[in-house]
Amino acid sequence: MPQRRRFIGLSVLGSVAVFAGLGLRPPGDSVAAARTGSELPSDVCLVAPTFSYDTTSGLPLNAAREVPPDARCPVCGMFPARQRRWAAQVIFDNGDVQYLDSPLSLFLYLQRVPRYTVGQSAARILASYVTDLDTGAWIPAGQAWYVHGSGQMGPMRSGNLPAFATLDQARAFAAREGGEWLTATRLRQGLPASLQRLAPHAH
Repeated sequence: MPQRRRFIGLSVLGSVAVFAGLGLRPPGDSVAAARTGSELPSDVCLVAPTFSYDTTSGLPLNAAREVPPDARCPVCGMFPARQRRWAAQVIFDNGDVQYLDSPLSLFLYLQRVPRYTVGQSAARILASYVTDLDTGAWIPAGQAWYVHGSGQMGPMRSGNLPAFATLDQARAFAAREGGEWLTATRLRQGLPASLQRLAPHAH
């Protein structure tokens, strides 16, 4: 019996260590609340901090940046650098950047910016980019063409919105993989129901 208790105790400690290593809070953890002196809203994302603008980079403030290996998507918690050809990013007017794992996560993010990036709002977004699935190049999210309903799954595995720089690319992809092409304006008005159901998880 004492050995079993010791095993259970070590398991609990191991779980806490895993949560801490991932940047997640185990149930009942009050460390973040203690730091701020008050309870944080339950829907605030705590696992995906923004990255500051590097003034020595030589890049304009609104230019797309390469995804750091340790960047986390604020919507799903995944690492965008691991599937770079799906990655997206949002740059705020203070130079901070938030990286996302896919165009789908980008559009889910834009619906509730303050939830995922505390202290920011959609009005303060200076630029946003998605990756051209064919070339891997960054393209302005508002100018890209997206395909919904194809047979190719993105990082979230249960839905996708691959992005392309031109309508011809989107049409060719849809002809091969199925689906319909959509503009950023259409997606900002409202995601298709099947994608909207992939709403953000609770952290």
